[in-house]
Amino acid sequence: MSQKLYSEIKNNSFPIDLKEIPVLKYNIFYEQVSDLLKNEANHCVAYYGLATSGILKFYCYIADDNNNSIAVFSHEQNDNKTVLKSLTMVWSQLQIFEREIHENFGVKFEGHPWLKPVRYSHNRFDKSNIINNYPFYTIESEELHEVGVGPIHAGVIEPGHFRFICNGEKVLHLEIQLGYQHRGIEKLLIEKKDSLQRCILSENIAGDTSIGHTLAHSQLIESLAGIEVSETLQIERCIALEMERIAVHIGDTAALCGDVAYQLGQVVCEALRTLIINATQLWCGNRFGKGLVRPGGSNYPLNNDVANEILRVLTDTDRRFCEVADRIYSLPSLLARFEDIGKVTREQAMSIGAVGMAARTCGISRDIRVSHPFQFYRNYPVQQVTLETGDVFARGMQRNLEVHESVKIIRGLIEIWRQKNMEINIPIYNYKLKQNKVGISIIEGWRGEICHSAITDTDGNIEHYKVKDPSMHNWLALALAVRNQEISDFPICNKSFNLSYCGNDL
Repeated sequence: MSQKLYSEIKNNSFPIDLKEIPVLKYNIFYEQVSDLLKNEANHCVAYYGLATSGILKFYCYIADDNNNSIAVFSHEQNDNKTVLKSLTMVWSQLQIFEREIHENFGVKFEGHPWLKPVRYSHNRFDKSNIINNYPFYTIESEELHEVGVGPIHAGVIEPGHFRFICNGEKVLHLEIQLGYQHRGIEKLLIEKKDSLQRCILSENIAGDTSIGHTLAHSQLIESLAGIEVSETLQIERCIALEMERIAVHIGDTAALCGDVAYQLGQVVCEALRTLIINATQLWCGNRFGKGLVRPGGSNYPLNNDVANEILRVLTDTDRRFCEVADRIYSLPSLLARFEDIGKVTREQAMSIGAVGMAARTCGISRDIRVSHPFQFYRNYPVQQVTLETGDVFARGMQRNLEVHESVKIIRGLIEIWRQKNMEINIPIYNYKLKQNKVGISIIEGWRGEICHSAITDTDGNIEHYKVKDPSMHNWLALALAVRNQEISDFPICNKSFNLSYCGNDL
């Protein structure tokens, strides 16, 4: 297809009029998606349905990582009985989006290999589909056996069920079933008219990504309300986002050490993570950054005393983490458990549309800070870290390298921040959203690409709100990683991804 049948969103989070979005017949829609995804630099960031006045409207957003743009286009159906040709058979990365549309609206996608439920949401189309009759995948054989793990776990962890089909100790297939704690977040973000309530909901979408999700929400609201924020505030938000990245990466390194019984690495990294989150607490009163990011401003503007303490903590932590990481990634006993374990190839990662760390450890340059820069990243280039092997070692080393890079970023941002006028930006809660607009906000959280999008009606009210955590792309990567591995390697593979259960169970 040579003709461009889509609208372009430039500069990340810039809203467009609803009437500017082309409504295509499905066969043209199908061809447009295929035409765009032929380019490896493009990937689908969102594809969802919206029921309005008896019509099902579908919106698709495809990001161009080389052009800092997002193509958006749509199609419509009069009812949910229409059978649509599945895109998944050609473009596997769309499998999760088509499954969600099927679950929510009953639309059948002909040729989709497996329209299994995504989360058994409260607003699912077929209420008779419940977890007790979930259609788990089976292989009939006297030589194979199944192993079920969860949804109740021995440790403090969110609920999720993992069902393995094994030949002896070797995993042939892993099926991951989530959806045990669906909270109706997207529905609440529409129903709640109080803007502060929306912020609180956003920062609780995934507890370990409070800053990431609240920033995606605030950026979206600011674009739809026409709110301009100062460079000072943008810098502070980027600092907070990098601190969240550092804290979780060090904490995940501790978890990796724990799974291979390297207690020294575990306790040192746990202590270092505490130093970082305590610095965040000094800044805003909460170790996870809750309350720090708000539309239009912040109740906790950065000051010189806090900035100095952040720099002191970072210098100390960076040095000590470097020392312990050198041990972790050089000890033969640890390398034996990390190298060539849980490998995901570049081809597999491209096929499933992996994002963030899961993509970068497979040699795919996919980082929203670089491809679709937001906030002060538009003025402060980030040195992207990529590795090639796609195994547990790569996912551990990726964290190590990104911690050091984030420390450099924060130091550079604070230096620039000191040269700015210390503007006080008060949060704006009484905003008025623009009418009949489509807005999309994508940011690079520590896991990867977070996407919040919204549609406003003729009165400027939010008619539809969609959240996508990076885990939605990457859960399939974990299932692929454990194939042909010993089942005893599953915990270390799982920890190496550290995907979000609640980020999926919206």
